[in-house]
Amino acid sequence: MTSTLSKSPSPERLTRLSEVIQSRIDARHIPGAVMLIEHDGKVVLERALGLRDPASDAPMEMDTIFRIYSMTKPVVSVAIMMLVEAGQLLISDPVSKYLPELTGMQVGVEETAEDGSKRLKLVPAAREMTVQDLLRHTSGLTYGIFGESLVKTLYLEKRIERIHTTNADLIRELATVPLAYQPGTLWEYSRSTDVLGGLVERISGASLDVWLDQHILKPLGMKDSGFWVPPAQQHRIAEPFPVDPDRGGKVKLTDIHAKPSFLSGGGGMVSTAHDYLRFTRMLHNDGTLDGVRILSRKTLEYMRSDHLADMPEASRTAGFLPGPGYGFGLGFAVRRTPGAAWTPGSPGDYHWSGLAGTYFWIDPAEKLIAIFLMQAPEQRGEYRQLFRNLVYAAL
Repeated sequence: MTSTLSKSPSPERLTRLSEVIQSRIDARHIPGAVMLIEHDGKVVLERALGLRDPASDAPMEMDTIFRIYSMTKPVVSVAIMMLVEAGQLLISDPVSKYLPELTGMQVGVEETAEDGSKRLKLVPAAREMTVQDLLRHTSGLTYGIFGESLVKTLYLEKRIERIHTTNADLIRELATVPLAYQPGTLWEYSRSTDVLGGLVERISGASLDVWLDQHILKPLGMKDSGFWVPPAQQHRIAEPFPVDPDRGGKVKLTDIHAKPSFLSGGGGMVSTAHDYLRFTRMLHNDGTLDGVRILSRKTLEYMRSDHLADMPEASRTAGFLPGPGYGFGLGFAVRRTPGAAWTPGSPGDYHWSGLAGTYFWIDPAEKLIAIFLMQAPEQRGEYRQLFRNLVYAAL
């Protein structure tokens, strides 16, 4: 698809973008941010604004290291598709073929008793979850920390949300709780990508950090990306305000100063703007970067297609995070239409974000890559829209 642009984005409007974000920093709404925008193969904006660490007043720098949380998911989804291309699995395979702990899962169905109380009835899964279900979040798994349901309560009671575990332990624990939905029916943000991380480990025999480093991070030159920050680089870590300026509660983010026992494929990685730009360039360039091929052109085309298109009910859950106008591919939200969404964009643009405030999207029609990184969890929804609106205002 060719670009609709005849020239580069407006420098004046890119300056406005920086000014708006700086004004929010000056008002102490967020500590700081890094922004990186590439258009038609050229970086047109890179800005580090505000503070990297509010406790020390250390300034934000372009090489600041961020907890990217769920922006880990596209990386691990790419890893799975690399294994597909290597002939080591099919995405139509039941997950239990490789992780037998998840054989014979049951589904928790909420029923209302005569006294109005809720109870959980367990029924057999109509079919097993597949690798494709994990990639597109239709596995029936959930998170216990977003929203409320009896299944989510079980996740919390059994401490499935704790972080001091291994991928193998997590998979064993998930086998002890019911699914929230029948596999292949509804989109539900979930532990699916953590299970994909465990799948990488089970198939390859290597730990997730080692496999990603050898097959994705080093080949792409992502030298500051991984699951923790070595001591010599810890002065570069971005930190949040200790107390949230909107809600007043303490802000606690993942400790990334030492290697964790749980290598979360769904949210455990750290990265920098320039590192993640290299990953997104590879996606935008149909699987290659600087002569290194990670995936084929057709596999990337397949991943950024809407895999919910033949499931009209899949997006009816209250927590459908892609939002209006979007479906979901294999690791990313994918835009379906020019309208309906809350922000400008193009059909086929794709994106994802992270809990602490990180966000990226790729718009192939506009030859555009945009990355926004901050560590301000409660402000993430506002700044995703604000950043996106102001970027498109410059086109």
